[in-house]
Amino acid sequence: MPERRIVIAGTGSGVGKTTMTIGLMSALKKRGLTVQGFKCGPDFIDPSYHTAVTNRSSRNLDSWMFSKDTLLDIFTHGAEGADISIMEGVMGFFDGKNPETNEGSTADISMVTKSPVLLVVNCSSMARSAAAIVKGFQVFAEGPHIVGVIANKVGSEGHFQLVKKAIEQECDIPVIGYLKRELDIEIPERHLGLIPSIERGDLDSFFDRLGELILETIDIDKLLELSVVEPIKVKNKSSLFGREKEKLVKIAVAKDAAFNFYYPENIEILEAKGAEIVYFSPLADDIVPEGVDGLYIGGGFPEEFAGKLASNMKVKRSLKDAIENGLPTLAECGGFMYLTNSIETSGETKHQMVGVIPGNIQMQSKLAALGYREVTGQNNNFILGDETARGHEFHYSSFHTDEESLPYAFETKGMRGLNKEGYVTYNLIAGYTHIHFASCPAIVDNWIEKCLESKGSKDLQS
Repeated sequence: MPERRIVIAGTGSGVGKTTMTIGLMSALKKRGLTVQGFKCGPDFIDPSYHTAVTNRSSRNLDSWMFSKDTLLDIFTHGAEGADISIMEGVMGFFDGKNPETNEGSTADISMVTKSPVLLVVNCSSMARSAAAIVKGFQVFAEGPHIVGVIANKVGSEGHFQLVKKAIEQECDIPVIGYLKRELDIEIPERHLGLIPSIERGDLDSFFDRLGELILETIDIDKLLELSVVEPIKVKNKSSLFGREKEKLVKIAVAKDAAFNFYYPENIEILEAKGAEIVYFSPLADDIVPEGVDGLYIGGGFPEEFAGKLASNMKVKRSLKDAIENGLPTLAECGGFMYLTNSIETSGETKHQMVGVIPGNIQMQSKLAALGYREVTGQNNNFILGDETARGHEFHYSSFHTDEESLPYAFETKGMRGLNKEGYVTYNLIAGYTHIHFASCPAIVDNWIEKCLESKGSKDLQS
């Protein structure tokens, strides 16, 4: 079977990339194909849709966070065994980290992976003008390969034919189909209950119906034809995901509806470098598993489950004891929030959390932080040492403390300059930044070394 991959890009945010992507994934699954999803840029929500539709872990591709070789390593690792890879773009096709370059953009990722591009255009209230928009995207930069268009939000079949004729005449690429503006189906809001809804299967009927609509008005055979590409040639270098035979340490990972924002590669790199992963659920009041040498509490929605988390005393005591007794721990965003003294929700209700970080979390209606971060360690941060890593922040909460000299975990560099954030002790690293381990694999080596050191110390005491 030929190799197939394609990028679903948009002229801007809100044109329907996610709806189109998950619909195409569902339609391709109905055609009997194994589909692998990817999301351009840092995002945990859209990949959760992909994963639910395809039954394969969706992965993030980011040309700012990773080197070209690392991005291709992640892509080829994720695409293994799939009949077709579908990459959903971020924002507009040329939007990325820098307004003066393609860095971090969907266009950049399409070029790094040498993938053809289908451009989704919101055609509401226009006909021939749609061709001018497509033409602009075609000539704006050399390198990206736009092979076709999907017209979204058209008023009727007749409206679609007007758009199709104009684009195909002026841009010399096919318009392979459309979705109507007035559909009897809407993508669920990306609200904070999304993950639990997906896990319950509440959205299965939505995915199925969307796939049927795609099959009715989009030429899947043409899409498959346009997606045929040459295989990616990866340089002769060791993959981040090569497996080690010996398991050196055991790391507990909190995973449930409250804590589920993990890049799949973070877990897989840990495993490849000798960590056995065991999962537990703070929401289910599971205590920290016996015999573990490290602890990872990722991001998620602890504020949505603050009452339940506050009442689960067994797991809170277990976590406090484990961390205070020296268990090497990394807590990111939601995990950082959970380890503070309390979370005050938008209803001004204060919920007592684990209490190992001297401070409190306050939820707010507006975004507190959003964007890429380059991070360096502070105060003997054991996972970073002298290294620099990359990641992102996205949260609606703020951290407050009465401590005069809090030991910050990170110095972060973003669009608004340098900031210090998080909290560090000799064995606990916690903060808002979601770090992608592929941006700095030394993180994993350092963490496992710390776990081995802690394990050896416990063995001597026993």
